Amino acid sequence: MDYFKFNNEVPPQKGSLLISEPFLPDPNFERTVILLCEHNEDGSFGFVLNKPSQVKVSEIMEDLDMIETPVYVGGPVQQNTLHFVHRSDKIEGGTEISPGLFWGGNFDQLTFLGQEGLIDINNFRFFAGYSGWSEGQLEEELTANSWIVTPPVSPELIFDSDVNSLWKTVLKQLGGRFYVYSNYPTDPRLN
Repeated sequence: MDYFKFNNEVPPQKGSLLISEPFLPDPNFERTVILLCEHNEDGSFGFVLNKPSQVKVSEIMEDLDMIETPVYVGGPVQQNTLHFVHRSDKIEGGTEISPGLFWGGNFDQLTFLGQEGLIDINNFRFFAGYSGWSEGQLEEELTANSWIVTPPVSPELIFDSDVNSLWKTVLKQLGGRFYVYSNYPTDPRLN
């Protein structure tokens, strides 16, 4: 077994997580966990789950002034766009990513239900921008051992986990050599 081979050869699919390898040099993806919302022959896209910004949803969307949760940095692509992932069956038009987990939906309906207090805002996560890969790009990065892929995940992992330790949590859940990776220092030269 090659303990330094980070890729676990699980094929990426909608609802999977991408976990960055411990020493990925790209600052956009250092120790990130990405939820894949789409993966097909044309490419892939998803959202970084563990990079909350200092900006609250209420600060950028006056119709959503009841939402005091942070906007997450979804990735480096089109950071002037706002997206959301949720586990609410009350929002029509969302794309089911995995059982009970949805991307997007009717924004006017979300606004109305939020203003009326008819939805639990903790079941929503908002992202500025996204992470995207062109045709074959993600596969190349997987071959280069930049990512480990999980099978599709439950909404509970996304909404009920501490975002500050999500990278470690997911690796520990995978067990074996991945558990060991979870304890690697960010910069081994400082160890």
